[in-house]
Amino acid sequence: MIAIVTILFAFPLGFFLRNRLAAYVAYIAIFAYSFTYQTLYLLRAWVGDSTQAFPADPETLPLGYLAVTGGIYLVGFLLVTSGHHVGSKRRSRSTAVDLDPAH
Repeated sequence: MIAIVTILFAFPLGFFLRNRLAAYVAYIAIFAYSFTYQTLYLLRAWVGDSTQAFPADPETLPLGYLAVTGGIYLVGFLLVTSGHHVGSKRRSRSTAVDLDPAH
């Protein structure tokens, strides 16, 4: 779920928002909401004896889950940054035509 949200929102936020900090904060908010929902969904499955996301032993830390979600979070920030770079280059491109003859 968070991978889909990252792909759908990270680059467009960086591209369309002029303020990079606002794009980062918007991505953090969207990621936090979807991460919470995803974790709740996976915890409900874990309580029902699914061990696909979390280990069966409740004393074992789910470091794999932490690594995967942290990696997706980092990729999202890279997408926001690249979207902002592409968007700022596009906005600063001059569309005026120089009609002055060459000197």
